[in-house]
Amino acid sequence: MDNLKGKTVSLAHGAGGKQTSELIDQVFKAHFANPELTSDDAAVLKMKEGKIAFTTDGFIVSPSEFPGGNIGKLSICGTVNDLSCMGAKPLYLSCAFVIEEGFPMEKLEAIAAAMEKTANEAGVKIVAGDTKVAGKGQVDGVFITTTGIGEIQEGVETSGFMAKPGDAVIVSGDIGRHGCTILLAREDFGIDADVTSDCAPLWGTVQDILSVTKDVHVIRDATRGGVGTVLYEIAEQSKTGIRLNAEAIPVQDSVKGVCGMLGLEPLYLACEGRLVIFAPKENAEAIVAKLREGKYSSEAAIIGEVTEEMPGRVVVTTEIGAETLLPPPGGELLPRIC
Repeated sequence: MDNLKGKTVSLAHGAGGKQTSELIDQVFKAHFANPELTSDDAAVLKMKEGKIAFTTDGFIVSPSEFPGGNIGKLSICGTVNDLSCMGAKPLYLSCAFVIEEGFPMEKLEAIAAAMEKTANEAGVKIVAGDTKVAGKGQVDGVFITTTGIGEIQEGVETSGFMAKPGDAVIVSGDIGRHGCTILLAREDFGIDADVTSDCAPLWGTVQDILSVTKDVHVIRDATRGGVGTVLYEIAEQSKTGIRLNAEAIPVQDSVKGVCGMLGLEPLYLACEGRLVIFAPKENAEAIVAKLREGKYSSEAAIIGEVTEEMPGRVVVTTEIGAETLLPPPGGELLPRIC
């Protein structure tokens, strides 16, 4: 908006008076308007009978803008995807902003615009929110917390405890791009590579899976810690082992190049638009075929299987046929990626 050019957020915008109302009207209501959006203390919503999924997540990514998205898009995708992984159609979101004094209004408006666009794509409504302004240096630009409610689809039950020996392990696309994108965006290493975040809302992808079969044991989004961390979590929850085929794991060449230079493992780089799916082997090929028709899953692949051996461990069969233990996740590889 032209009237926001050159303006910044001040402490007065968080004081609850006229400036707060102007900020909400000019930035948030301008992008989030829908019949359920409330200015009261809580939104009043209609819900169907049945089970719901309910989740919340905080976003403090640095930098707040990156190739493929910004913190606003990320905040919608993160919560929509958490609901989707439970087989729940995303319905409603709330969002809370903590904004640093001096943050440019134009950047804030761009974040809200990205949230509007992504919420519309996901078919979810932003119905409530909160705005706080922190003093200079108390917040790194802007932090966002989103909370979501979704309607669990009939006949769907997913959990990390439900992985079974004989399940195929599927990823919905190439891995590690978000973590690699954020690493390069910080310009700490002076590496110039063409990498764009995979940040995307994935309810449509989950619908594609469920259109093939509802007999899906686990769906997880591989965010902080990447696919490797997700696999270890599921192996521990289900008390099973997981065997991966290194050749089958899709990784973009540019991501491979960056990982090679920096000694990183793509399996531990964050994704923000990729699912890890555990399903019976007899359904796996049909799931992958359907996913490859999708907007965000054209490189879906079967990358391994669940075994009874070595419960709680992840083993990788290398390109030369040797087997090696995937090192368990530890430490903090890339802070502030979501």
